[in-house]
Amino acid sequence: MSSLPVNDAQNNLQELIDQVAEQGKPVIIQGERGNAILLAEKDWSAIQETLYLLSIPGMGESIKEGLATPIQECDEELDW
Repeated sequence: MSSLPVNDAQNNLQELIDQVAEQGKPVIIQGERGNAILLAEKDWSAIQETLYLLSIPGMGESIKEGLATPIQECDEELDW
């Protein structure tokens, strides 16, 4: 993950946004009182969705089980 000082980020904000959106690589912005991370909206949405799904009791196990199930056996109705 690349990083740059806040002044550089301010001067190149549109280019940074384009870069992060196109490449999907977050950028650390170093401030005087702390750092921040710039990431693409689609990546933030994916993180939020993952956190939501994993907050549902049993969902993580269900996902793992589903990934281990052969595609030929995936025609059954789910019992949620």
